[in-house]
Amino acid sequence: MADEKIFVVDRVVTKAGCARAFVDKYIEEYAPGGHERGMTLDRILVSPPIWSDDETNVVTITWTVDGVESWWQMTRQGRRDPDLGRWWSRMDELVIERSRTMAAESADVEGLSDV
Repeated sequence: MADEKIFVVDRVVTKAGCARAFVDKYIEEYAPGGHERGMTLDRILVSPPIWSDDETNVVTITWTVDGVESWWQMTRQGRRDPDLGRWWSRMDELVIERSRTMAAESADVEGLSDV
């Protein structure tokens, strides 16, 4: 199971004109803690791919963790960290909605299910 990756996908809809500020804050303020919790930042996608003052954007941030044990460790650390909730509260001025999902490559699901 060491080679199996779990993808942690954050989907954030930003307020009009706020995508660039959100991405900058995410990279500067949130990402270091994600790395400390054992996640590896895979990519940040912005849709539509333009910084606009008049439109909302969907920012999709993908992290990876190695296997189930690393995912549980990351999850436990995050749930115990009150600074994460405070950080997201500060982002209310930039964000309309957000969600987090987990996924894996189809070839890895069988091994990840064997816990």
